[in-house]
Amino acid sequence: MAGGTQDEDGEITGINVTPLVDIVLVLLIIFMVTANFITQEAKEVDLPSAAVAEAVLPESVNLVMDKTGKLFFDGEEVDDANLRLKLRAARTKNKDVRAMIAADKTLEYGKVMMLIDTVNIEGIAKFALNIQRIAPPKP
Repeated sequence: MAGGTQDEDGEITGINVTPLVDIVLVLLIIFMVTANFITQEAKEVDLPSAAVAEAVLPESVNLVMDKTGKLFFDGEEVDDANLRLKLRAARTKNKDVRAMIAADKTLEYGKVMMLIDTVNIEGIAKFALNIQRIAPPKP
């Protein structure tokens, strides 16, 4: 019987905890798998502001250029050559990959455009610029 052994009076003298242990283990596995996505290292940048913003898509790569001009690909610092290799690998893995570009607002416009050109040259035509969302102006 699923409830354990019973005497003649109908009292439950034992509880089967196997289903509870199974559920806890499944939840633990799910947590362990998703924890890698949550703990990606982030770099602090001062983003430009805008009133309208869209959500980040899951099939995207994150590119960050900090105020000193250093490049980061999904939290890992890269140079131009490694950036191109990683973009090619992402494009090979998923042809519909998108690039999410975050650049410090104090950077020169030309540096950000060079990053966008690099993304386009490596075959990633869809990209978005990360912004800091502000309240829209009142009419």
